[in-house]
Amino acid sequence: LVTPYRIDIVQGNVVTREQAQALRTGMSREQVRGILGSPLVASVFHADRWDYVFSFSRQGQPRQQRKVAVFFKNDVLDRFEADELPS
Repeated sequence: LVTPYRIDIVQGNVVTREQAQALRTGMSREQVRGILGSPLVASVFHADRWDYVFSFSRQGQPRQQRKVAVFFKNDVLDRFEADELPS
């Protein structure tokens, strides 16, 4: 049987392993935004946290989702947490 080709679908802010490795403690918010782009979620209640969430689907494989959380203290990068990221 012939099956139709299905394109890869990417949703959200894709963050690669190389981008995460470029982050350094003490960076300003603008420097982080320059590396990772604008955050998908920036909450008024958690002003010192930015969340980047993205998912991707490939034909014949289950949908995968990744999350990156960036934490600031006094408007500079304090730390970040990330799932295993693609290259």
